[in-house]
Formats: sequence, C-alpha cells, structure tokens
Amino acid sequence: MMRPVLGVTCCARTIGTETAQAVIHRYVTAATKYADAAALLIPSLPGLITAEEAASRLDGLLLTGSPSNVEPHRYGQPDALDAEGPYDPDRDEMTHALIHAMVAQSKPVFGICRGLQEINTAFGGTLRRDCATHPDLLTHHTPKDTGFDEMFDLRHPVVLTSGGWLSNAYGRNELSVSSVHFQGVDRLGEGLTVEARAPDGMVEAVSASHNGAVVLGVQWHPEWHVDRHPDSQIYFEMLGRALRRQPLS
Repeated sequence: MMRPVLGVTCCARTIGTETAQAVIHRYVTAATKYADAAALLIPSLPGLITAEEAASRLDGLLLTGSPSNVEPHRYGQPDALDAEGPYDPDRDEMTHALIHAMVAQSKPVFGICRGLQEINTAFGGTLRRDCATHPDLLTHHTPKDTGFDEMFDLRHPVVLTSGGWLSNAYGRNELSVSSVHFQGVDRLGEGLTVEARAPDGMVEAVSASHNGAVVLGVQWHPEWHVDRHPDSQIYFEMLGRALRRQPLS
C-alpha cells in the first residue's frame, strides 16, 4: 500500500556562495519514520510554484522550525522597532499561501516552532518577540552564545488543555518539552484553540478544524532526538493518523 505523501516546507539557506532550498534532516526523518509517510520537499519559491498546485499533490503539510523569524508586516506590525531577523520573506509568502490552500482542500497542516507561528499569523493572529528576554516569562531560548546541543537541552513543562487533541493523545495533562524560540503567540488567531501553555501563560500549542482540515502546531521541538523521547514520537504518530484521516487520539 502506498504511504501518504507529506509536504515539508523549505527555507532559503546560504551554502557556500549560493542560496539553497533546504530542510534540516531531523524534521524529515522524524516525520517519515514516526508518521510512516513519504515526504516531498516544497521549495519556498512563490514566484515559480503556486500553493494550490503543490497542495493538490499532497496528503498533508509539515511547517518546520527555522532560524528565521516571520516578518512583522505579516501580522500587521510593519514598523516594529524591536523586530530582529534573519528573515525569509519567500518562506513567509509560500507557507501563508500553503496553509490556506491545504485547509481549502481539507488536508492536515502540522507546525513546529516557526510553523506554529506561521499558523497563528495565517489565521490572523500576532506574535510577540520577547520570549527570551521578558522578565515575567520563563526563559524560552538560551543566550545566543550557547552551544547548539545545549540550546536544545533547555526544557520546561507545558500544561495540556483538558479535552484537547494533545491531552487526549497523551492521556495526561503535562509534558516536558524542548524550548528554542525568541518569538511566540501574542494574539491568538481567529478560530484557533489553545492546546497547551507554559507555566508563564505562553501559548505552546494550537489546533483548529476548518473545512474538515486538521491543524495542529506546537511551539516546542519534538523532532530533536526524537528516537530518545517517546512523547515526541507521539506528535508525529498523530501526524500519521491525520494524513490517513484517522482520529488523532
């Protein structure tokens, strides 16, 4: 039997002196292994590829994390003085269109870190940019000079919303998650439901069901060392069920 086909969004990355369309290996391997799916990489080339023609060939979409931030004008704050890059405007444009195209075609959309932020802004929400520095928040990102592995080792608990898809799938109300983000949800997008929060109140997961399409985004990084963490595997198993139009829990 042919496995469902998962589209995975690309970022613009500089390799040597040239720009490449790239996806970090761990996102693709985690999704294909634990969702039991085939994968197609979707270039962020909105001037050459339409979201509709890409979506028509997919059974679902995964929006990955990335070092780049969503540009503030995407959520109505073009003059934000505290906004910091790097930016990837073609990815912003492509993922915004892809989210709407997938939902219009009743196909699932899952997001990780930047992917959750893209979902929120596509649904009309806004982002805050102080998740690593605000004194009233937990530390959601280590200092910029932290080593790479140590950066992903930063963990904190999240409380799952009772009766939500995540709570039902995990069978409990709390997880420990890998936190690596400077930006996060400020105003929740229209039609989105909070699936999880950090102890400081930060939204850590959102969901929606629109036009028969399942939408689920998490702010943490379940793809990081996924083989070591059964809880992280559950997120991708949920993706596999969504790709097959099965209940998420």
